[in-house]
Amino acid sequence: MHKVPVGVLGASGYAGRELCGLIARHPGLELAFASANEQRGQRVRIGASEVTYVATEDAPLNSAEVVFTALPHGTSAKWVGSARATGARVVDLSSDFRPGATTAIGETEAPYGLTELMRAKIPGAEIVANPGCYPTAILLAIAPLLKEGWVVPGATINVSAASGVTGAGYSARPDMQFAEVAEDFRAYAVGNEHRHIAEMQAVAKELGGRENDILFTPHLLPVARGILATITVPVKEYADDPSALWRDCYDGEPFIEVADQPPSLRDVVRRNVVRMSVSKAANMRQPTLIIISAIDNLVKGAAGQALQNANVLLGLNEQAGLPV
Repeated sequence: MHKVPVGVLGASGYAGRELCGLIARHPGLELAFASANEQRGQRVRIGASEVTYVATEDAPLNSAEVVFTALPHGTSAKWVGSARATGARVVDLSSDFRPGATTAIGETEAPYGLTELMRAKIPGAEIVANPGCYPTAILLAIAPLLKEGWVVPGATINVSAASGVTGAGYSARPDMQFAEVAEDFRAYAVGNEHRHIAEMQAVAKELGGRENDILFTPHLLPVARGILATITVPVKEYADDPSALWRDCYDGEPFIEVADQPPSLRDVVRRNVVRMSVSKAANMRQPTLIIISAIDNLVKGAAGQALQNANVLLGLNEQAGLPV
């Protein structure tokens, strides 16, 4: 069977390494190159093979049909352009091309790769903007409400979400050391100024939430991976079975699970799924729904979703190579 050659720029970071591992197990893809500037020349085992990291500037971009860019925000766009110049299509894991980007590069035509909601826009794309991890967990959870107009106009959607430490990236930081994180739980980016806010607000408006703000408070969990989001949404009225809206919206979606009980991280770690539950809030004057959403931030929140988008881009089975 012919395998499609793909490359990964930024392969030594958490998302890049996860992506290389998924590619190694993919039945229709093969890794043409993996770049890592600080580890250039080092040999690493990925799956059953050994790969030698190359410097980004030495990556043979013309050897790949699809290039995944897992480079830092703000620097990825340059290499996306270089990959496109060779004719390769790109799935970009940075924020550079996502909705709400404040720089000129964010104006480049690149469909947003929230696959379950934007699938139709992906097949002919030259660049796909892979969503952030928090937006994946949150937007898929609230999309059915926004699309059906259930949210009270002008109401604020409140989100309290916690992520494992791999969400902060691979670079060494004193506040991410084990002794600083273990046996602790803390909020960060307090003040609704997290870099994912613009992305979430822009997509929420596109889905129908033009009159709704999102108030987002992220927290750091003392675990390696996973995101658990608690979302409260004021709605116009209660349905007898509120989760029926989600079941209907995501009927047949292999990577969306609507559960009767609130999910935990154990339900989703190392899986390319979003698992969510919906409950009515008691003792409230305003009808309010509580949505709990869980993902693995490195799989469905990054590398897995990128591979899912590449499958759609290439016309392959969307589930190929993805752990469920």
